[in-house]
Amino acid sequence: MTPGVSFYGSIPVFRGFTSLMDPSLYSPLPDDWSIGVADIVDSTKAIAAQRYKAVNMAGAAVIAAVTNALEGREFPFVFGGDGASFAVAPSDLDRAREALAATATWVRQDLDLTMRVALVPVSAIRAQGLDVRVARFGPSANLSYAMFSGGGLGWAEAAMKRGEFAVADAPDGAQPDLSGLSCRFEEIPASRGLILSVLVVPARGADPQAFRKVIEDVIHLVERSPDAGRPVPPQGPPLKWPPQGLGYEARARRGGSLLKRRVGVLAYTLFAYMIVRFDIKVGGFVPKTYTQQVVENSDFRKYDDGLRMILDCTPELERDLSDRLAAAAKSGIVRYGLHRQDAAMMTCFTPSALRSDHVHFIDGARGGYASAATALKATAA
Repeated sequence: MTPGVSFYGSIPVFRGFTSLMDPSLYSPLPDDWSIGVADIVDSTKAIAAQRYKAVNMAGAAVIAAVTNALEGREFPFVFGGDGASFAVAPSDLDRAREALAATATWVRQDLDLTMRVALVPVSAIRAQGLDVRVARFGPSANLSYAMFSGGGLGWAEAAMKRGEFAVADAPDGAQPDLSGLSCRFEEIPASRGLILSVLVVPARGADPQAFRKVIEDVIHLVERSPDAGRPVPPQGPPLKWPPQGLGYEARARRGGSLLKRRVGVLAYTLFAYMIVRFDIKVGGFVPKTYTQQVVENSDFRKYDDGLRMILDCTPELERDLSDRLAAAAKSGIVRYGLHRQDAAMMTCFTPSALRSDHVHFIDGARGGYASAATALKATAA
């Protein structure tokens, strides 16, 4: 393995989310790496048409496609609801480009959404006086998620929206390898009052220490609540058959007509439902262990040049968070967006159910991160 590829695996994993803003946890990406960015054009319109599941599936598809293209090699990524960002070594750049191009085509043809994709050299970001630093947060002993700081990810996304560093769509009919991508769980209703999507970024020219203090205050507020606001209940998310996301999972499969793929997914998900529902051990698969890992591995809070969280919270906690953020915004320290809804949803990437490192992306079920971003943009208007 080349030194560049092993860079990410050499970063120590930190466990306590309250340490998130400690700069010593973050390592600068090598100069010859690239940042991949993707987002759904007009996601607000898609969400207004109640296409939340399709939007989330598109964002998660980027991560699934690149992971499969890199044959499961670990690389830093972050799920943003209506898109995703990641970083790759130069030796993986061509594969990542092909996966991005094919995913954009699949999103357009199978999900009827438009996805922008770009690959931005880290050296181009540093030429702007910004940086891309990465840390690894372990929500459980099973896996870690990447956290990004330095302002470079935000700049890369803005550059993509200006049409710079664009990756052209693959030809019609291109199908990325989305093996392991699924959305079989039902929506997860709020158990404490509401599901709150939180997005907090530094205001232009804000003092970094003041911004760090606000983020740490917000995290401490959440940590004081039971289960740290995790929107996935201890017994796991609701599971029914046939699953709500059947059509999307069928479209993510390769080979045969859509009808044939739907039938295949129906049969497979019935088998999986019966195993989990009746706690039947099959080979090395233990349903209770898998469900516990689903809960522990859920990706409901992260940092990518700003704090993102999907919280199951009481109206009191929501009020405390809102008051703290409003005061910080008034002081010119942060810009933020909040979005309230009655449920969360989960999109899963499980390359192997026998391994413990399956990933489960959480978003709000009525707009989530994309609606919080819209609320944030409104504050800058």
